Amino acid sequence: MTIGHAQLTPAEELAAALDWWREAGLEHDFADAAHDWLARPETEAMPDAASAPPAQFQTAASAPSPQVRIGGDPAGWPQDLAGFTQWWMNEPSLDNGQTAGRVAPRGSPGAGLMIVVEHPEAGDRERLLAGPHGALIEAILRALGHDHADTYIAALLPRHMPLPDWAALADAGLGELARHHVALARPQRVIGFGPHVSSLLGHAPAKSGAQAAPYYPIGGGTQALAAPGLDSLLTRPSAKARLWQALLDWPES
Repeated sequence: MTIGHAQLTPAEELAAALDWWREAGLEHDFADAAHDWLARPETEAMPDAASAPPAQFQTAASAPSPQVRIGGDPAGWPQDLAGFTQWWMNEPSLDNGQTAGRVAPRGSPGAGLMIVVEHPEAGDRERLLAGPHGALIEAILRALGHDHADTYIAALLPRHMPLPDWAALADAGLGELARHHVALARPQRVIGFGPHVSSLLGHAPAKSGAQAAPYYPIGGGTQALAAPGLDSLLTRPSAKARLWQALLDWPES
């Protein structure tokens, strides 16, 4: 190749060509053959179990976290209702260390009827079920001929929780704690409002798809009734009718 009057050697011609493409912004060569850019290089293959780092060097995020029991060790739970109520309001392990917003159960031990709901209402502060759910419970109690002196009202959870993870709570022992609460209250009968309440208290509907009886034993001779959730009762008259019929048909224990 001749540039002006200078004759370039083959090596100079190649260098000039490379400089031209480099000035044009092309710094890498290309090939017509397809190449799998996502393929893992052989030198970066995943290590097998034998070459994995020892357990003590694995990160905390990679290790499974142990299941934390609600309320801690059952052996440490209070064995009388007055002590349980104080513990319910202050025990950090009940709610991941949070104690604000808790509402105490109300009533006396040995009541004729115990009402169990999922959690306090959103506006509850000093009194459990002080809003629309409480007004509905009051109407039900009047219809049944029960008064406050003969009724104990409690919740599965110590404070209002809009979207609890019920499966995780069950795995963490919430059902066992709820049944312990019932045993301390010693009611003659229990109405559990909502499927989560009844399930955690021990109600196991038939898996065949047939209509399961809403009555079930809790223990110590106490009978319970699986009732619809309070939101459902407030918005669906048919649910109220079915509950009333179940209350009328509730057999004597």
